[in-house]
Amino acid sequence: MSWNEPGGKKDPWSGRGDNENDAPELDEAIRSLQRKLEQIFGSGENGENGGGFTGNSLKGLGLLAVGAGIIWGLSGFYIVDEGNHGVETRFGKYVGTTQAGLNWHLPAPIEQVTLVNVKQQRFIEVGYRSNGGGDAVGGSVPKEALMLTKDENYVDVRLAVQYQVKDAKAFIFNVTNPAATLKHVTESAQRGVVGSSTMDFILTEGRGEIVAQIKKEIQEVMDSYNSGVQVTSVNLQDAQPPEQVQNAFADAIKAREDEQRLINEAQAYANDVIPKARGAAARKMQEAEGYKEQVLAQAQGETSRFSQLLTEYSKAPEITRKRLYIDAMESVLSSTNNVIVDVKNGSNVMYLPLDKFTQAAQNAINSTNNAPVVNAPHVSSATVEQPILSQSSSMSVPSIEHSTIRGRQNDMRGR
Repeated sequence: MSWNEPGGKKDPWSGRGDNENDAPELDEAIRSLQRKLEQIFGSGENGENGGGFTGNSLKGLGLLAVGAGIIWGLSGFYIVDEGNHGVETRFGKYVGTTQAGLNWHLPAPIEQVTLVNVKQQRFIEVGYRSNGGGDAVGGSVPKEALMLTKDENYVDVRLAVQYQVKDAKAFIFNVTNPAATLKHVTESAQRGVVGSSTMDFILTEGRGEIVAQIKKEIQEVMDSYNSGVQVTSVNLQDAQPPEQVQNAFADAIKAREDEQRLINEAQAYANDVIPKARGAAARKMQEAEGYKEQVLAQAQGETSRFSQLLTEYSKAPEITRKRLYIDAMESVLSSTNNVIVDVKNGSNVMYLPLDKFTQAAQNAINSTNNAPVVNAPHVSSATVEQPILSQSSSMSVPSIEHSTIRGRQNDMRGR
């Protein structure tokens, strides 16, 4: 019933009701807790509850504290895997860096350790997303990829940057978000290098140079931040004009490639023709030099011969004159096979076609060699020529064989 009802309790601020013998519930709860503690740490002498902790109670508390301390100390052991470094901090302040293996630090909350993988190859994507996530459209991120070149053209450039941690302490403490920082630095360096280059240079022969320059600038900026990041490679995934003008640029690139191909073909032809022309020119020069030496030597020889002949002519003019005549006739008639015989005391000139005689004799010899072997007399060229001479002239001409020009000259000397 309520306190203000008749016959009820007194007001609640008095601290007690009408029944003075009721014990408060709080006292009962305290006594229950005390009994449980006495059961754990022991009771007083004669089984009566004492007024404080006994010796057994203190011993139990000590054992409990020692056990808790051992467990707490063992929690400080940790293992650093191969390729990782452990960064220890004491109340948030850097203490040291541990290597791979079993290590120990003061357990939490005094010290803590952060493991950093220093061998892992991490990468960021600028201008595209390989998984198509985020604000990528068809894998490309126009906000990051499109940039202005030196000649005021737009170009779509996509980079993939690989990096790893070279200093675990700097990687954790000096930069709040190393990956985001590296991405911003990459975008800045990329736009600076592309903005100082022409579009043709970026799309053709300048790819390697641009990548090297971007990597150098990224590393310089990250080192200035003391970020503990080592850029291992910068890969130019793609560099192309915007999609709206790609067809026109494709035609221009094809024309440039055709131009380079024709230049290479012309250069190959020149490399083939020029050495041959130089060789031919050198050969002509050597031939001319040889002809010069030949003419000089021949002229000197003719001069020496004429001087010697003049000496002999002065000694015997008539004999020398005849000798010169005979030599001249020999040089003229030595290149012909026809012989003209001037018959003394006769009016007819006999013509001897020695070439025909020689050919007839040779044919007879060849037919004799090809015929079966029989017992026949040997036929000589003189025997064959004899009837021919008899038929060609009414004169009685003796057997004529091939005579030399020197013999005819002797006859002329006799006349």
